[in-house]
Amino acid sequence: MQKANILVVEDDPNLGQILQEYLQVKGYTTHLAVNGLLGLHAFEHNNFDLCLLDVMLPQMDGFTLAEKIRARNQQVPIIFLTAKSLKEDTLNGFRLGADDYITKPFSLEELLLRIQAILRRSSRGAAGGTTAPAEGPLQIGRYVFMPQQQELKIEGESTSLTAKEAALLKMLAERKGQTLDRTDALNAIWHNDSYFNARSMDVYITKLRKLLRQDPRLQILSVRGEGFKLVELDDFV
Repeated sequence: MQKANILVVEDDPNLGQILQEYLQVKGYTTHLAVNGLLGLHAFEHNNFDLCLLDVMLPQMDGFTLAEKIRARNQQVPIIFLTAKSLKEDTLNGFRLGADDYITKPFSLEELLLRIQAILRRSSRGAAGGTTAPAEGPLQIGRYVFMPQQQELKIEGESTSLTAKEAALLKMLAERKGQTLDRTDALNAIWHNDSYFNARSMDVYITKLRKLLRQDPRLQILSVRGEGFKLVELDDFV
């Protein structure tokens, strides 16, 4: 089984070396860049399965780097590492398409668990892992959604989704017309129901509403105190 390849962009030389060596011991191939420009150059010339980005970077900050990565690849998972804990910074990271956000200081074991969970969702595990079985397309109104490929199509137009967007849309589609419990979704996709993860989920719901707006019959309703519900307006006629 091919090892997953991780891009680590961290300007602290001690932490960067620790992360690189730890992930290599755990069976991953890693590339370490010490500033945002070198990180972008590495991303443009290699195939990575996950990007681990510090926010406060010289040359180019982590948020800007994530934007440029997303402009080139909508699907590669991104985890932000930061000493900041402000709510606005966290939400900004999720708006840019981040899959996770971990605040320094953190334990290497916690980081590893988050990486493993994200790579499982994107069907690229660590060395010795297994690939998830293929999933068939789902019809959502006028859209065709392919969870495995993280792709949403309508009338020949195709949109690539991030791992979290695809996982959340899949849960909503499988429960179409029923309420998706917020806590269940948070535990399944984010692996805990913390305040910041709940706010992240709200950001992703807003993104999915925009992605589905070409079919005006489709609505993602907020169910107060419970969660969200994907409906087709024809269901209520």
